[in-house]
Amino acid sequence: MQPVSPGLGQESVWDYPRPPRVEPVSDPIRVEFAGGDVARSTRAVRVLETSHPPVVYVPLDDIEPGVLQPTETSTFCEFKGTASYYSLRVGDSESIDAAWTYLEPSPGFESLTGMVAFYPGRVDACFVGEEQVQAQAGDFYGGWITSSIVGPFKGGPGTFGW
Repeated sequence: MQPVSPGLGQESVWDYPRPPRVEPVSDPIRVEFAGGDVARSTRAVRVLETSHPPVVYVPLDDIEPGVLQPTETSTFCEFKGTASYYSLRVGDSESIDAAWTYLEPSPGFESLTGMVAFYPGRVDACFVGEEQVQAQAGDFYGGWITSSIVGPFKGGPGTFGW
């Protein structure tokens, strides 16, 4: 694995910190599902962690009311704490465990309280500004890949031990 050198206006995920850092997103964020926008925000944050594309979190208030349904799924992050999951339901369309939140984030990540992250691969589309993001490989991390981010990215086959 050899990190890609970032070009002008790009960031390398290998320059991101560990433990992760939370910072504001300057571009508007939009999430589409079942033919419409389920989230629109100018108040999003992103979590940056070594080897991972950024994960974008939007305030719960910027998500269409009633589209998130809590599930029994939970996972644990050594940095952020226990994540609780939501399925996304719009009309007859449903995406199981499409989003997650930290109801009581660990110290240092309190800014994620009331914020929800969406897996780009479990919705129709996610946008940073006007750019549609690519989903991070694998089915765990949920990173948002844009043209301004270079890897290689953890998450795909053979990357677990990075």
